[in-house]
Amino acid sequence: MKIIGAVDIGGTKIAVGGVREDGTIAFHSTCTTDPQRGFDEALQRIREMLRGAANACGKLEGIGIACPGPLDPYSGILGQVGTLPGWEGRSLCDELETEFEVTIAVENDADAAALGEMRWGAAKGNRNFIYITVSTGIGGGIVLQGELYRGVDGSHPELGHQILDSTGPLCYCGVRGCWESLASGSAMTQWMSEQMPESPPASAEMICQLAAKGDGPALRAVRREGLYLGLGLANLVTLFSPGKILLGGGVMKSSALFLDYAREVVLDACTQVPAKRTDIVLASLGADSGLLGAAQAWLNRCGQTSHRHPLVSHGS
Repeated sequence: MKIIGAVDIGGTKIAVGGVREDGTIAFHSTCTTDPQRGFDEALQRIREMLRGAANACGKLEGIGIACPGPLDPYSGILGQVGTLPGWEGRSLCDELETEFEVTIAVENDADAAALGEMRWGAAKGNRNFIYITVSTGIGGGIVLQGELYRGVDGSHPELGHQILDSTGPLCYCGVRGCWESLASGSAMTQWMSEQMPESPPASAEMICQLAAKGDGPALRAVRREGLYLGLGLANLVTLFSPGKILLGGGVMKSSALFLDYAREVVLDACTQVPAKRTDIVLASLGADSGLLGAAQAWLNRCGQTSHRHPLVSHGS
């Protein structure tokens, strides 16, 4: 059975795995990202972990990489990624291809997770769905007619930066009130700090824990999360009318506190499409979504398998 080297790059952690073609993980290793130490140093750690995967599992058939964007999915060249400062213009493919002598597929991390969920997770059997990750930021991947949607020049649509409130918080993307600035984990932390400036900053996880215990400000924070999560989802339902929306990411571990309200917001706002037919559910791959998504990105683009779904650019 083929073993694919899988690399999941995040702003705080890099995970590397050896993934079998059936979706089981045969090898797993992690390290901190420490992006300030530079691209070359991080790439060296990725090399070492991939060697570990090859030593443990045997020859790697290929390497799939999931990474925050913006990036070119064909060349692997990074754009200006907010969580990876200083990495702009560097390629995730060139040096790894030379050393391991295999093909490499690079995808935006949310796109990769969508592919993984379609192959092994909660979207299995679905040809029209949207995957959304709500964590430090918000990202998403769109699958239409069984194919990953790409914009012009293969670009990745930044769903997290749709504008919900032009008077809202300023985001690093340059606009005020985008979805990420209002409904991400970082947004929850920022709002809570503004409400309780005398208290130390609390993570989204801590806020949700306090809310579960009945803390008043925390309950208001999760209610606000449900509102803005629902408004962003409502836009997607109105625009795409998908059969399913999957929600993943760290914030969704506390979804019991706000997801039902977000669903109500969607139904109230989406009067021109059959919103009741869109299932809004949790993604199922959990902490493994990055590695499995990276592996499926390679299988999807490079692997000669009956499960392959060719990637087609739908841009103009």
